[in-house]
Amino acid sequence: MANSSRRASPGSWPWPTCRCLPSRRAGTRSRRCASARSRSPSNICYEDAFGEEIIRALPAATLLLNISNVAWFGDSLAPAQHLQIARMRALETGRTMLRATNTGMTAIIGPDGVVQAALPPFTRAALTGDVQAYAGSTPFVRWGNVPAVIAACLLLAFARRRNTLS
Repeated sequence: MANSSRRASPGSWPWPTCRCLPSRRAGTRSRRCASARSRSPSNICYEDAFGEEIIRALPAATLLLNISNVAWFGDSLAPAQHLQIARMRALETGRTMLRATNTGMTAIIGPDGVVQAALPPFTRAALTGDVQAYAGSTPFVRWGNVPAVIAACLLLAFARRRNTLS
């Protein structure tokens, strides 16, 4: 496994280290980037596909940070889809998402899910921009997937009842 995340990432690679992103090895815990005014939990690769895991760091986290090796996707639709997933997490949490990748789809995503700045795919460059930290809780941060699961169960119960009455 690439890290101690709750999900296994397909593939494994060594992560460069910096002040806020430790080398991710199996058995280690995620650390948070912190500055004077913000706290940012880091998630790796497709961990941002699981909203329930992202909200565990909220409401304390004020920014979201995703680091991803998307080289193995090649020139496919997957990097763009991964960016769309990150946009959804930013929208659900009401937080700015900073996304760094090695082959493209590096972006700054606003809390409204809109890409504020991005690098073109397969470009070697640094993306810079101003970001704002946010606080508070959205309905998704408060309740997670519970309302959707309840709604799905009610719809299934209704459909089953309807079929038995027919």
